Amino acid sequence: MKLIFEKSSPGRIGFAVPKTRLSPKKTFVPRESIRPSLGLAEVSEVDVVRHYTKLSTQNYGIDSGFYPLGSCTMKHNPRMNEETAAMDGFAQTHPLQPVELSQGNLELLFALEKILCEICGMKRFSLQPAAGAQGELTGLMIAKAYFKKIGQHRPKVLVTDSSHGTNPASATVCGFEAVEVKSDSRGNVDLEDLKSKASEEVAVLMLTNPNTLGLFDENILEVTRIVHEKGGLVYCDGANMNAIAGKTRPAEAGFDIIHLNLHKTFSTPHGGGGPGAGPVGVVEKLAPFLPLPLVETKGDKFFFDFDRPDSIGKVKGFYGNFGVLVRAYTYIRAHGAEGIRKNSENAVLNANYLLSRLKKDFHLAYDRICMHEFVLSDKNFPNGVTTLDLAKRLLDYGVHAPTIYFPLIVPGAIMVEPTETESKQTLDEFAQVMLRILEEAKNTPEVVKNAPQNTPVGRLDAVKAAREPILRWKP
Repeated sequence: MKLIFEKSSPGRIGFAVPKTRLSPKKTFVPRESIRPSLGLAEVSEVDVVRHYTKLSTQNYGIDSGFYPLGSCTMKHNPRMNEETAAMDGFAQTHPLQPVELSQGNLELLFALEKILCEICGMKRFSLQPAAGAQGELTGLMIAKAYFKKIGQHRPKVLVTDSSHGTNPASATVCGFEAVEVKSDSRGNVDLEDLKSKASEEVAVLMLTNPNTLGLFDENILEVTRIVHEKGGLVYCDGANMNAIAGKTRPAEAGFDIIHLNLHKTFSTPHGGGGPGAGPVGVVEKLAPFLPLPLVETKGDKFFFDFDRPDSIGKVKGFYGNFGVLVRAYTYIRAHGAEGIRKNSENAVLNANYLLSRLKKDFHLAYDRICMHEFVLSDKNFPNGVTTLDLAKRLLDYGVHAPTIYFPLIVPGAIMVEPTETESKQTLDEFAQVMLRILEEAKNTPEVVKNAPQNTPVGRLDAVKAAREPILRWKP
């Protein structure tokens, strides 16, 4: 398919401006203020519409088909969420308008915070952070401010070897030294390694639970006790809350801080560089350090509270990605407590059903009942076929590839998360495709190694693309 620039024809335009009586040499804009030509494609309106419509049909997303992207919970976004967020009272509100004219918006923020506190067992939440990674950084900034307030210097953050890569990155950006803690043979935190590294120098243990292996840590109470005994805090990376929402509350396991990915668990749009939301919740002793402002109420009126002297300040322009928060609030209220709990149960059920369909033929890194996702590997693949080959071949069958080569502690990892929104028929079809590709790897391995063949773009040179990216068109 040609680029839009390659369809350009000199003098062709996509708009019509009425003629005026002014001389062409006269203009209302000073000459020095007129930009030089940007070199944009010269095309008609119909050219533009057809070009981008065709491009959109070549895209793949959750509305196109199965999207088992482990660790990212790419589930269906109910359209009712979109309708609510598009209501004039929400969509047309300006963030700088007086709070007297924004009472409905503030009431929603206030109510959403209380709901998230109930789900997680936390005392307060900030809705400001724009995504999970910013939530992590915010949580660590809160921890840093807390220890400074009580006069303790704690330069280290413990990070598990199965963590999301943003965990050590957030720790480093926040000025901490990241120290790795190993996993044991069952995929839990290695208690002996944790004991050897937990000390009065440790500010925070960052832990995803369920972890990126799709496993709930069997020793979570002991893990948090070890850190707390040394005076440290425990941070929950809430990326995998979709497995436990309504079933267990992280604060009850000993977590002091948590971020939630609303664009995962609570079904707001996800990916494509669009806005997300990563609210941060804390226990009572950390609440004074949350970003300002928080929404408070006096009588039947809502207002922003900026009078918070221990706050770390703002972490996001205005008050977070409000449209995303509206969607999450709609989703939670539509499902209710029982619905949220049922969604978690179905996410775990779907993952274990799919795992049972595949574990006989694929190597399972940790042979345990999983939560919402599980990790296979290419350990027993025949004829030199790799995880990457499998992922590329899945595209030929119209299935988005799962997350691959993560977590790093599983060589050749294949991380699958079906989510609760997929039917048994979809799961069976995916399992059949996986098994079919395994047969191809045995009998016709070159078909798999050279995949994809049926997509608009064939297999790319990923190394060259990373080292020599072509980021703009040149004539």
